Amino acid sequence: QVQLVESGGGLVQPGGSLRLSCAASRIIFSINAMGWYRQAPGKERELVALAFVSGSGNYADSVKGRFTISRDNAKKTVYLQMNGLKPEDTAVYYCYAQNDYGHHYWGQGTQVTVSS
Repeated sequence: QVQLVESGGGLVQPGGSLRLSCAASRIIFSINAMGWYRQAPGKERELVALAFVSGSGNYADSVKGRFTISRDNAKKTVYLQMNGLKPEDTAVYYCYAQNDYGHHYWGQGTQVTVSS
């Protein structure tokens, strides 16, 4: 059963923009954080950005100033606006959610390719 549904990946030229969206199913409750991780070929999965229900958030140093994470708590949806994309941003991007009970959830991943 798909619990996190992602959309918005694709192919973009360097310097371009993409917006990723991720919606959590209604069976996931008491979410306290949602965000995005990514995994490039031959590399480990890494945090991109994480947004807490309190409003605070974390960003990887490599995306600060270029990516913006936002949440719609009522819709259990998280967005990642990616501007100034670079070839090194190419990866599979995974949506992530955690709740107050220590449960972790992952999306199936969406491919982002930055290439001319």
